[in-house]
Amino acid sequence: MTVDPPTPILQLHPVHIAFPGEPALLACASLALLPGLTLLQGDTGSGKTTLLRALAGELPAGGTQVLDGIDLARAPEAYRRAVFHVDARDAALDPLTSRACTASWRAHDPGFDATRWSSAVEGLALGEHLDKRMDMLSTGSRRKVVLAAALASGRALVLLDEPTAALDKPSVRWLWQALAGHARPGVRQAVVLASSLPVDGLPLAATLTLPLR
Repeated sequence: MTVDPPTPILQLHPVHIAFPGEPALLACASLALLPGLTLLQGDTGSGKTTLLRALAGELPAGGTQVLDGIDLARAPEAYRRAVFHVDARDAALDPLTSRACTASWRAHDPGFDATRWSSAVEGLALGEHLDKRMDMLSTGSRRKVVLAAALASGRALVLLDEPTAALDKPSVRWLWQALAGHARPGVRQAVVLASSLPVDGLPLAATLTLPLR
């Protein structure tokens, strides 16, 4: 019996990311993301964060970009609502509590899974920080707030940039276990994990290595 390959969640072609007057940072004929976990590998400074921002629709990627049937050029707001991409260092988060931040992300995420979020809060030892302002939290705790919401998100594309940075060892172990079992039946979702460190033991749908050429 022949099994049809899964339909990509994100398709982008061609890829040409460059700043004005500068050589291309990333360039290739096409890029497709399948449902599941994709590892984005590259050394520090190789362009991982830049590519994530392009996938999120925050930077021009040079070609046609369609996420789960949503064309970025035709419906930019709808496209961005289908993406979870949050920089935990964003100063705009500072005056909000961890709980308020999560509520704001959840408000535009109809597939948000409250049970998964509660599990992540427990697994990442976030409970005592939920009603603290984000500017009162350590770098690691701010990342945990974002990670808990990301793992609960039902958006079509979830982007994680160096998610283990500044995390304590128990939280890193819990995160790997959570990612290993992250796939949900009936949910079409691509999760991109950008890392400069080796990643072992995760059920990867694909691996992308920078630079893309």
